[in-house]
Amino acid sequence: MPEEVPAADRPRGGAGGAIQPLGGVPKARIRVVTDSGADLDSAVAAEHGVSVVHLDVRLGSFGPEITSTWSPQEFWERSAKIAELPETSAPSPGAFKETFSALADAGAEGIMCITLSSKLSATYQAAVIGAESVTDRIRVRVVDSLFATMAEGLTVLDAVAAAEAGGDLEAVVAAAVASRRSLQLFGALDSLDNLRKGGRLGSAQALLGGLLDIKPVLELRDGVLELESRPRTRSRSLERLASKVRDVEELERLAVVHAAAPDVDSFVGLLAALFPRDRISVGWLGPVIGTHVGRGTIAVAAQSRLS
Repeated sequence: MPEEVPAADRPRGGAGGAIQPLGGVPKARIRVVTDSGADLDSAVAAEHGVSVVHLDVRLGSFGPEITSTWSPQEFWERSAKIAELPETSAPSPGAFKETFSALADAGAEGIMCITLSSKLSATYQAAVIGAESVTDRIRVRVVDSLFATMAEGLTVLDAVAAAEAGGDLEAVVAAAVASRRSLQLFGALDSLDNLRKGGRLGSAQALLGGLLDIKPVLELRDGVLELESRPRTRSRSLERLASKVRDVEELERLAVVHAAAPDVDSFVGLLAALFPRDRISVGWLGPVIGTHVGRGTIAVAAQSRLS
């Protein structure tokens, strides 16, 4: 059986930006795998040897074999011209098995796999099954990030830093768990349409009731989307999002991702009063999470200083 982080050890709680791992050099003995829900910048992933297993995304007549080749920006440009909402599904266990096997063939001594929250997607379960199929070849640890987008991505980068610093598999797992404890993820939605249709709202669904004319701020807490507040206007929604960042103690890293939001620059301007602008990563929210939260969403992954 693959080794998993027990549920009891899972604490509560990206197209990413240019945030790099904190230290280390590439070509580690322990290799890191994640999924496309992490919105990890493709250049950063390539530079540090992170293998990314793609969730399936369908948009109109375009299947996953095509959508997986698009950049997040291209996805949002194309989705604006197609009436149907996109659809997503978890990778198959075979996709993870193939990735794990390829890394074993390439000489990896162990694999750390970090996935989307298991409460949002079947990706974690697929990774566990994929890991079970390679136990005779290589040691794999599968960790549920309990997050998505760049909060998941930052967990990946901290695991990478531990691997590149020469850590063994247990040290890399420990780095991922510590990173997960240090993170918070908030998002401001421009519409509830995608979230309602996708059924990903968790207990916030009952709180929202029949309220449609709001610009909600959500938090991904303990792996589940929860309603944080219900502003009536976009400006108040973004102000509330900035206030959540202001409340983060010992803020160390900050990543902003957006789903073709025209006001992302002005929002980053709000954050620049709280955190150095040149240290704020700004990137695209990819189709995996963007499909469910919708166009115009702005999300912030805030990380406190690691102890």
